[in-house]
Parts: sequence; C-alpha cells; structure tokens
Amino acid sequence: MGKRHKKNLALLEEGKKYSTPEAFGLLEKFEAPKFDETIHVAIRLGIDPKKADQQVRGATVLPNGVGTTNRVLVFAKGPKATEAQEAGADHVGGDELVEKINGGWMEFDKVIATPDMMLVVSKLGKVLGPRGLMPNPKTGTVTLDVKKAIDEERKGKIEFRAEKAGIVHAPIGKRSFGEDKLRENFMALMEVVGRMKPSTSKGAYFRSVTISAAMSPGIRLEPNQFSAG
Repeated sequence: MGKRHKKNLALLEEGKKYSTPEAFGLLEKFEAPKFDETIHVAIRLGIDPKKADQQVRGATVLPNGVGTTNRVLVFAKGPKATEAQEAGADHVGGDELVEKINGGWMEFDKVIATPDMMLVVSKLGKVLGPRGLMPNPKTGTVTLDVKKAIDEERKGKIEFRAEKAGIVHAPIGKRSFGEDKLRENFMALMEVVGRMKPSTSKGAYFRSVTISAAMSPGIRLEPNQFSAG
C-alpha cells in the first residue's frame, strides 16, 4: 500500500456512511495522483437481475458531461447517412464497416444505428456485444433521430446496466471537475436510476452506494438519503 493511499485511507472514518455533501467534500481532500482521475459510482440495487421484470438498464447525459470525447460510428444509408455526416459522426456506412470491424478495426467508442440497419449490425453481435457497443433502443442508440443521438454521445452520454450482482457501475466525471460539478452529475444519475425501480422490486431499492477515484479508497454513502420510484 502506497503512502498516498494510506494517507487518504486515514481520512475515512471506519464503518461510517456519509451524506452526499460529506462524501464529495472528502473526495476533494484526498491527495490526487499526477493524472486526472475518473470518478466512478457503484450502486447496489435491491433487485434480482435474473428476472426479466427486474432489469435496470438505461442511458443519460449528465449535466456536466464526463470529460471524454467519444468517437461515434453510425450505421445508416441514404438521407440518414447524410444527416449523420452533417451532425459530425466520425464514421458512417453499412456493410463496408461490418467488413472492417470484423477485420479488427475498432477506431470508435460508440455505435448508433437506424432501425433499418440493425440486420446489418447484427452480423457484429459477437464483436460489439462483449464490448458493450451493440446499439440498443433502450439506450437511444437505435433511432431515426440520428442528429440527437450523435449530439448526446458528443456531450458524454453514459450507459449503465445492473450486472449479475445487481450493481450499477458508472463514471460521473473527472477529478478536475471539482466538488460541485461532480456532485451535480452524481445526483442526476441517482435520480435517473431511482426512477427505474422495477415495480416488482421489494424492500430497499438502494442497498449501497460508493464513490471512488481510480487511485483513491471508496467512500460509502448512506443509501437511505436517496429516494426511488
């Protein structure tokens, strides 16, 4: 364990769960490494992800973005391809892109497709699926509103889904954003996830909430301060 980590760990009160202002105030006090850390949140939900009616999956554009610029690839043809190009997509096409990607080319971060192109995109399921890049209507990446989808990706839209253990992991920005902007992003995400509580989920929805930076200890928040539904 490094000196910086020990120093930061000493700022935490053992067993304490913090209020949101306390948690982000404490994060600000942690000694930072030389690079601009990404801040992540881990939210354990009171759901059973194995049940089809308890899936939690979605996407949102955070108020202050996440500090990254996505390279956007769009599967479209005709007027929609022109719309994508004019909206600033990095790559636009159809079957020729499938061939490139199957050949190992991966110079993009997000994939958008119009509904009529999903048969073409389905040929890439084994490549895009494991990387979380497969377009999906639930995350707004299968759409006829190509311009809006590209704009959202440019602004740093994040996608999230509850994993097998019922935990949602998501970035909420960079350390350099500062306490206020990070807290604003965090609360926006919590509100979105809260609204997605399945009607069949019983008991407490937010079981645990932790924020952490890449090189800093996790800070546990009191989950009862957040509302759901």
